[in-house]
Amino acid sequence: MAILTIEELAESLQPAQAIAGLDLGTKTIGLAMSDLSRRFATPRPVIKRVKFTQDAEVLLAFAEKEKVCAFIIGLPMNMDGSAGPRVQATRAFVRSMGEKTALPFIFWDERLSTVAAERALLEMDVSRAKRAERIDSAAASFILQGALDRLSALARAAD
Repeated sequence: MAILTIEELAESLQPAQAIAGLDLGTKTIGLAMSDLSRRFATPRPVIKRVKFTQDAEVLLAFAEKEKVCAFIIGLPMNMDGSAGPRVQATRAFVRSMGEKTALPFIFWDERLSTVAAERALLEMDVSRAKRAERIDSAAASFILQGALDRLSALARAAD
């Protein structure tokens, strides 16, 4: 497994490959998937966290089923740009995943993704209980959509 920059991923992507977005929480892992043209991010059901080995198995089974070529994982930086304990936990998760898969991981600054997801769910008039269930996957979708938009801009600049 490699940790790539978004630019390195752009150079290595083949046509019609899907990318997954992850929002790593302490209790759940929010999931999102791109379409094969990598234009749209769609939320998927969350993975309830148990322990790392089981979480990794579920995540890798999802990746195999969906033919994922890479993971964009939210890096929860502090608003001032510093790295706190959640950043360290996310980096440790990715290092541990590196022992289990060759799929690349790309870190993506996720500041305000949960706020944006919450706002979108509120605008859709989703109840508080449903928002709690869907917030992590909605945040993963915002993370992935940001990366997809960047990949699209890089492709346009290369043409």
